[in-house]
Amino acid sequence: MRSLKVGVIGVGRMGQRHCRVYANLRHAELVGVCDVSAELGRQVAQQYEVAYFADVDQLLEKVDAVSLVTPTPLHYDLAVRCLAAGKHVLIEKPITETVEQAERLTAQAEASGLVCMVGHIERFNAAYMELKNVLETITPLVINFRRLSAFAGSNVDVDVVLDLMIHDLNLVLDLAGAAPARISAQGLSVMSPTIDHAVVNLGFTFGPIMSVTASRVTEHKVRSIEVTAREAYLECDLLNKSILAYRETVGEYLNYNHRGVKYRQESVVERIQVPIFEPMLLELQHFVECALQGKAPLVSARDGLHALVLADQIRRQILAELQGASAVPVRLEAPAAV
Repeated sequence: MRSLKVGVIGVGRMGQRHCRVYANLRHAELVGVCDVSAELGRQVAQQYEVAYFADVDQLLEKVDAVSLVTPTPLHYDLAVRCLAAGKHVLIEKPITETVEQAERLTAQAEASGLVCMVGHIERFNAAYMELKNVLETITPLVINFRRLSAFAGSNVDVDVVLDLMIHDLNLVLDLAGAAPARISAQGLSVMSPTIDHAVVNLGFTFGPIMSVTASRVTEHKVRSIEVTAREAYLECDLLNKSILAYRETVGEYLNYNHRGVKYRQESVVERIQVPIFEPMLLELQHFVECALQGKAPLVSARDGLHALVLADQIRRQILAELQGASAVPVRLEAPAAV
């Protein structure tokens, strides 16, 4: 298999992670980087012994595909340029700043025949992938997602819904295979003028109740999924790549007396084995393979659009409440089944 020539547009903290993985990825050749900061761009280019390009179009002339790792407001214009130049593109989440932009970009991507993938990296988290295997064997009733971080180091270009919660909204849609029928969202503005803490309850016509909490005002970093099912209770730690399953055993009867039946009820804790893989390595490897083999990506532009639509509904509900306005009606357009 030939190598895919790739470039990275935007070499901040996340962009540098893309560079590191591409530089060591089979069937990928990191050709160059582009950044508005010439000093940073040249520094990263020198570190990986590639070219620095001040102009996006000059980089596009040298590559087959790019990772787009810029601030969200730049995603749409840059992604359109990449697709128009005939380049495969991986866009870090969220896909674009607005739903309207995402709709136009999705249409262009699907018409182009190129790979346009959105970087919802938790889909490549080995703990999440193993959790999905377990969920096929049980009947989930309630699924709770928690994504908590400190404000320091947060992406202040967007609110907490687009910064953190959107990761779990993509997982919600992946598990449910449809848009929620009911949304109840609340939020707080604490450290910034926008939403810093959000709690959402999602109801589906079929399937479990799901709740999602995202916060950037907590000092404890948490990335967890908790599942209450008929057969077990599951704790999935996306940070530490672990899954615990609490299962009830058959009660053991001890004796009878005048007060009724005495018994002891025990439960067992099962530690489910999770393979140790770096999610970004799996994500970028998948992107490269899709581009080289002409396969549809696991997280397409349309998947990114659906996650953004749901995030937009949640944000509008919360902002309407914070501003004292009436609640905004929920759009019930369901995404295609996953």
